[in-house]
Amino acid sequence: YQRRVHGCHRLGLKPLALVSGLGKGGCAPELMGESPIPATQDLLAKSGSRIADYARIELNEAFAAQYLACERGLDLNRDVTNVNGSGIGLGHPVGCTGARILVSLLHELMRSQKAGAKGMATMCGGGGVSLATELLLC
Repeated sequence: YQRRVHGCHRLGLKPLALVSGLGKGGCAPELMGESPIPATQDLLAKSGSRIADYARIELNEAFAAQYLACERGLDLNRDVTNVNGSGIGLGHPVGCTGARILVSLLHELMRSQKAGAKGMATMCGGGGVSLATELLLC
């Protein structure tokens, strides 16, 4: 962490956040909406974090039923998850859903939290693949 931040400062840049963990997962294509569950479980296993450690969570959802399945499977807290809406309300921009989710998470962390706060963003893709990303606010 310190080495990466120092590199930014050496270049005259102030980092906003660091990617502090990644998890990947997948499930059967017919259950693709549930793929954030194994990706998140992979992230938690690798990072040693717990769901409760995240100040904010952005869970991409294409359908309300998909969010509900992930909420139940991960025991998500609605007070910290998708606090400004997500895919249903904000949209799925073709080719940049992942960027939209990470930038939404980053700006919400910057708006509402202090340095050191952690956030998590999940993205599921067609066919049942998924990624969970942990951000650490600088």
